[in-house]
Amino acid sequence: MDSYLIEVNGRGDHAPMLDVHLKSTGNTISLGKAKGRKPRWAVRASEMSKKTFNPVRAIVDSMKVEPNPKKAMISLSLGDPTVFGNLPTNDEVTRAVKEVLDSGQCNGYAPSVGYQSCREAVAAYYNCPEAPLEAQDVILTSGCSQAIELALAVLANPGQNILVPRPGFSLYKTLALSMGIEVKLYNLLPEKAWEIDLEHLESLVDEKTACLIVNNPSNPCGSVFTKSHLQEILTVASRQCVPILADEIYGDMVFADCKYEPIASLSTNVPILSCGGLAKRWLVPGWRMGWILIHDRRDIFGNEIRDGLVRLSQRILGPCTIVQGALEHILRRTPPEFYHNTLSILKSNADLCYAALSAIPGLQPVRPAGAMYLMVEIEMEHFPEFENDVEFTERLILEQSVFCLPATCFEYPNFFRVVITVSEEMILEACSRIQEFCEMHYQGAEGAQDLECDK
Repeated sequence: MDSYLIEVNGRGDHAPMLDVHLKSTGNTISLGKAKGRKPRWAVRASEMSKKTFNPVRAIVDSMKVEPNPKKAMISLSLGDPTVFGNLPTNDEVTRAVKEVLDSGQCNGYAPSVGYQSCREAVAAYYNCPEAPLEAQDVILTSGCSQAIELALAVLANPGQNILVPRPGFSLYKTLALSMGIEVKLYNLLPEKAWEIDLEHLESLVDEKTACLIVNNPSNPCGSVFTKSHLQEILTVASRQCVPILADEIYGDMVFADCKYEPIASLSTNVPILSCGGLAKRWLVPGWRMGWILIHDRRDIFGNEIRDGLVRLSQRILGPCTIVQGALEHILRRTPPEFYHNTLSILKSNADLCYAALSAIPGLQPVRPAGAMYLMVEIEMEHFPEFENDVEFTERLILEQSVFCLPATCFEYPNFFRVVITVSEEMILEACSRIQEFCEMHYQGAEGAQDLECDK
């Protein structure tokens, strides 16, 4: 039997060397010398983690202010319709999940893109003659946030750029920067019900532009684009050959005097990845069920984008199988009255909030048409003791225990966002406190000038 010997040599102060010889039947085979490694701890956070930055968390976490202990806190900051318990989901939705749980049939792994039957159910629910869908056009995801993440990851490479609305949902920038993708912000116009400044949008497109994000209905604006405006957006995208990532998580959450148009239903040639989910319309954000709908009638995406989405979905093996098992039941059996009742409450709250804030000197709310939000402009020249919207909202918490999100979180300073999913009583109380706060700090033109002179 052959024998082998490994010799370790070290001389004086020099690092030990591995002098490796294989000794077999009297012959020595030298494999050379490898310098030894002195073990030491050197654990560092990844570059991706260092690039990950959530502006909402950064701003909110830096607001070191305690609410007024004499007043109960009213938080109008979090876009979670379940927080106050006044907007429960429908019984059919919960029944569907209970039945699947009791059946024990959905406790294992599903395909990474979702169960075939669930993909068929989503395709059937959103299929229309103008934008036909089949099961192969649906990728199920862990919430709409993951749908957006996968869509960005498949469309853009590090060094490319994406076009993002301002004001807009902060997650787009958070995800893009962590992937090494540049963000270019295009303006929305409050005086035009938050329509896109199309001229500004088109001026941002260059050879490195990977996609255009269109959020409709909008978070944070509560706006809903008209059919004609969506067609104008498609014209720009078509002319520039830029695909669209459509964030439509608030799809169909529009008030009665408005109509929602999925952008894909109006597109003849622009390829679109539409992201949606159960979170908002069905009032179950914690269930983490989302999807990507692939609209590609001219075969511009081709197999490459589809295959890329499948591969990316395999990183976490798809969303919760219990909710997947209930999905077909949820989509087919949720009664229309549930949607109507939810929208009726949101519309009533929006109208109350808009009317109350419109009557307050120094504030200019923009009337919403859907979703769960309302944006309010602060006429900062009338509140000269505050530097910006962050200071304004901090003091509002301190004095009135009302928490509205400063729109700096959405790249749009000197506005704040109100969430309208709370009860009518709470909306009225919050608006009353905001009025008291503004009356306390409001300065007319002369008062503001005097205060500036005193500084």
